[in-house]
Amino acid sequence: MTENQLVSVIVPTKNSEATIEKCLRSIRNQSYPKVEIIVVDSFSGDKTREIAENYGARIILAQAKRSEARNKGVEKAGGGFVFFADSDMELDFSVIAECVNKIREGSGATIIPEVSVGEGFWAKCKALEKTCYIGDDAIEAARFLKRSIFESISGYDPVLEAGEDWDLNQRIRKAGYSIGRTNAFIRHHEEKLTLRKTVLKKRNYGKTLKYYKMKHPKEASMQLRLIRPSFMANWRKLAKDPAHAFGMFFMKTCEFIAGWIGSVEL
Repeated sequence: MTENQLVSVIVPTKNSEATIEKCLRSIRNQSYPKVEIIVVDSFSGDKTREIAENYGARIILAQAKRSEARNKGVEKAGGGFVFFADSDMELDFSVIAECVNKIREGSGATIIPEVSVGEGFWAKCKALEKTCYIGDDAIEAARFLKRSIFESISGYDPVLEAGEDWDLNQRIRKAGYSIGRTNAFIRHHEEKLTLRKTVLKKRNYGKTLKYYKMKHPKEASMQLRLIRPSFMANWRKLAKDPAHAFGMFFMKTCEFIAGWIGSVEL
């Protein structure tokens, strides 16, 4: 390989002190040694930047939402590979090493499967939902790729604040690059998830998901349906946990309606 072997991990933040330490600790503890952390912070009012400094992260201040923040992070990155983590994510020990190995084997980008953890009934419903998506290429999206590929496809679409991962994934594939998959996982920390919190989040996402639908109508018709094929494929898993399965479908229905409301709001 001729690529610079340094991995630049880009983490957008905004008042992320509740989860950022777990995230950064997991990055610093990776088995792969050549890693830099770039935190793109949207002027947090809490201890986010202080915590990031304690973990040796480079901090970029930018009044930017997630997609634009990721692009700004890559502009300042020194690595030949880029990895995009959210501040509420915790990486398994071997995630980055496995991603690099997938690139060495010929992939242009890599998917890391995600599981969800948190407290309370709704967090367990979300965790059940996430397990259904493992191995589903329509839902999972690459977070690790060669920097040269990222730049060749113009990075994240700054218009999108929802569906931006799917959009990047579609453009990687359409450019002719293969996408690998790790065995190691990312844990997404939902903390104490409430129905209100997830519904408001989906309503906000709906405001830009309509633009994703315009860019990728065929894919969006599969990804944004209420009853996804991955639920049908995992019906046995759902049947074993009927209480959380019912809660999951109720939550998905509320999210679906909230997303539609967001999509029609000016």
